[in-house]
Amino acid sequence: MLLYRDGDAGAFDALYARHKGGVYRYLLRQCRDAAAAEELFQDVWMNLVRARSTYSVQARFATYLYRLAHNRLIDHYRKNHHVALVSFEEDAAAALVEIPDGREAPADEALDARRRGARLLELVAELPEAQREAFLLQQEGGMTIAEIAHATGVTRETAKSRLRYAMSKLREGLRGCR
Repeated sequence: MLLYRDGDAGAFDALYARHKGGVYRYLLRQCRDAAAAEELFQDVWMNLVRARSTYSVQARFATYLYRLAHNRLIDHYRKNHHVALVSFEEDAAAALVEIPDGREAPADEALDARRRGARLLELVAELPEAQREAFLLQQEGGMTIAEIAHATGVTRETAKSRLRYAMSKLREGLRGCR
């Protein structure tokens, strides 16, 4: 980001390539609407472009970027006065769940993994907003508890509690799921 701030346009391309997937998935799973997520995604990157001249290192770049995404989500929620519910089509859920690992699994194992993945997506969607956000920032953004706290504007203990409760609910929901 420092290179981009100082005029290296190629540095932006590197930042975008590295973070686009995680930021988009974070926004999509938070707002639960593909069209809104796409708009928010573009806004986040435009905000980054606008803020480049004033950027200063205060945390990891990912923390800064997800803070921009978090703030844009808050604006979106305020503007719309509601949170849309997600409805994953079977094909879309399968695309999100299927992550190739380079080995062939027996058909029943693959089916079980697909079911667990789909169930995990359902459980993530059911989490309270603050817990879902903490979980997604950790999983999609690779952020630490301190970075989650900084990005969301809460204390470290609050971020830790939100993540702990999210993980507990997800584990409980996956218990017994083959």
